[in-house]
Amino acid sequence: MRVLNHLELESQLERSGIGTAADQQRAALAKAAPEIDVVESPWTDGSIPDAAFAHLAFDEDLFADYDLAHCNMIGPTSLAVARHAKRNDIPLVLHAHVTKEDFRGSFRFSNAVAPALGAYLKRFYSQADLVLCPSEYTKGVLEDYPLDAPIEPISNGIDLDSMAGHEPFRDETREEYDLDGMVVFAVGSVFERKGLTTFCELAQATDYDFAWFGTYDEGPHASKTVRRWTQNPPENLTFTGWVDDKRAAFAAGDVFCFPSKVENQGLVVLEAMACEKAVVLRDIPVFREYFEDGHDCLLCETSAEFEAALDRLAEDPDLRRRLGENARETAEEHSLETVGEELAATYRDLLSE
Repeated sequence: MRVLNHLELESQLERSGIGTAADQQRAALAKAAPEIDVVESPWTDGSIPDAAFAHLAFDEDLFADYDLAHCNMIGPTSLAVARHAKRNDIPLVLHAHVTKEDFRGSFRFSNAVAPALGAYLKRFYSQADLVLCPSEYTKGVLEDYPLDAPIEPISNGIDLDSMAGHEPFRDETREEYDLDGMVVFAVGSVFERKGLTTFCELAQATDYDFAWFGTYDEGPHASKTVRRWTQNPPENLTFTGWVDDKRAAFAAGDVFCFPSKVENQGLVVLEAMACEKAVVLRDIPVFREYFEDGHDCLLCETSAEFEAALDRLAEDPDLRRRLGENARETAEEHSLETVGEELAATYRDLLSE
């Protein structure tokens, strides 16, 4: 079996959750199904310029040879792959990492653009022979569009090996960013959708050191909320910008606080859990689906509940330890081996139809 597993704009998305998810799909398949030959570019000779030259000069096909196409993005190249697959009876899998709901609260004007994006996504995803998504929650969102295609949830998984060896980064990273005591932290791109205002207001209301490890936009496409908080943060909150090794972020922090308003799964939560961190999350459906309040995380609805959760964890190191140990077990349930087996079975089912 030869499968195209494609991520459009891969170099630009390498720091994103979508980029991580696509990398993990390929690693998962290599672990669980090495007999599947995975190609990453849809084009003959690996790039559109080379493919176009070969097509014009030697009448070669623009598209590479593959038995099944799996696309992880929604742009023009993915649209071309989808149309090529449909014309040539190649099974098509489209992975719904993007919804109009999780696009809101990201960049400037994203809320205004979201309805038009939703209309496009409905048409785009409906081309598929199968739409994969990260959770039952996202499946329900897509069913409400509605889509004219079957939808199946499959976890993005977690590369446990990628988080190994994080502990030695702790002292150096805490010293670099002047962090002390119980450090409350977040990891990932800084967006209001991810609970930026709640995170900052929690810092204002408490005496703990806070840190957000991740990139943030300062240009015209940055939202006013992101610019306001990152340019004038609370005194006990550090926005670090990009860190070269994500393990440094997870080593430096003690309590992973992620008050995100909308997630399709929350891969970064699994990364924190893999590092045995106590996790405090907003009580939203997708987190209820994967995690259990009081067992591997604390779920909160209001700012007062978030503040009380942090105080509990500060006063009770044993609770932090127990939540972290249980969180590690949860992360292990989403291993790449498990994801690879599910992906391989999905591919085989589509090819046998």
